[in-house]
Amino acid sequence: MSRSDQKPKGCGCAMIPLWVFVLIFAGGYGVFSQRDKIDWLQFVPEDIQAQIPFLAPPTPATTPVHVSLPTPTPTTIPATPEAVSIPTPTPSPSPAATPQASPTPTTPWEQKAIRGIYLSRYQVTNNASEKMIRDRVRYYKSQGFNAIIHGVWGNACTMYQSEVMQKTLGYASCPNQFQDEWLTWMIDEAHQQNMEVHAYFEKGIKIDENSPMFDLAVEKGWIVPGVDRTHPGIDHYVLDVEIPEVANFFTNILVEFVQKYPTIDAVQWDDYLGYHAELPGKVDRTASLTTFVQNMIAAMKQANPNVSFDLCHHNPYWAKRYFAADWQNWDIDRAFIQVYSDENFQEEMKYVRNHNGIAITERQFNRVDELVQNSEIESILLFPLSGKPEETAAQLRQITVD
Repeated sequence: MSRSDQKPKGCGCAMIPLWVFVLIFAGGYGVFSQRDKIDWLQFVPEDIQAQIPFLAPPTPATTPVHVSLPTPTPTTIPATPEAVSIPTPTPSPSPAATPQASPTPTTPWEQKAIRGIYLSRYQVTNNASEKMIRDRVRYYKSQGFNAIIHGVWGNACTMYQSEVMQKTLGYASCPNQFQDEWLTWMIDEAHQQNMEVHAYFEKGIKIDENSPMFDLAVEKGWIVPGVDRTHPGIDHYVLDVEIPEVANFFTNILVEFVQKYPTIDAVQWDDYLGYHAELPGKVDRTASLTTFVQNMIAAMKQANPNVSFDLCHHNPYWAKRYFAADWQNWDIDRAFIQVYSDENFQEEMKYVRNHNGIAITERQFNRVDELVQNSEIESILLFPLSGKPEETAAQLRQITVD
């Protein structure tokens, strides 16, 4: 039977050699008081130490038992299990790594610089809440557009509170139930969606009898003699920008707008910025219109140089010949050619290719595929002639997706 299997009898003193007692009493109190600092147990055989429990140095409860194991990479472990949190390291990118291409190739439609849709000044703003406006922006984003061209002016009144309007005409805006911040909400949401908002100055310098300005314009003699019947069924009257008071009014309106909405991406005027050739008198107003527009743009750029001044008009030959609009000399930023008819469509394409894009209606949906596939056509703008922009946008979406 081994030593560990023998049952000790009594205190076991008879089994301890006499020299051990001599050592203990000779050390006296000094040995016991310093035993934590003196490694005197090296002189006592291990098998004897095991039989003398009070000689072994005490092991405090807070002192961890040392176990000799292979030394791992040092890791700090919190004292309490609940506090243990092992962070997941972020792998460093390899110096040789290159950005991966998108798994889905960009479609020809998405490659167009501007994919815009026109919204009349009354189609979104009337009684629209913030949620309605933001939802509308997201809807057009989902239909593949990256720009909303929204009416902010038309028939000589603004779709926002205007101090220029109030001072000049005695009323601050068009008679519409819009929220004062509607355009701010639209711009903010559009920019969150990586879209642009272009302020559309509908009807330009023309008014009809329903304009709140009409009576005053007649009284002050601000209207060019004659009726503009460019569009059948609507009698328009053209404000005479050769009159300094009229020219200053338009300039002040535009400057006020780009200051009031400094983050607007662009303003856009259309073919109503012109004088129809069939007005009586056969007066050539080309030079005076050019001077007016140049001065207006210069004032706008001085007030806010970050805003683009765009034009959506007839091709330059037609515009100058029939509307006194020599817009190639107006110092505009971008020009989009109106092609709202299939007549002479291919002839119009040479103008489209040489400028910033084309504006079409749903009547040209049969042409969409060739327009989208043509890499020379930079941008496509959609004017919903039906007055139903959401439905028209969805129809175009089907064409461009298929």
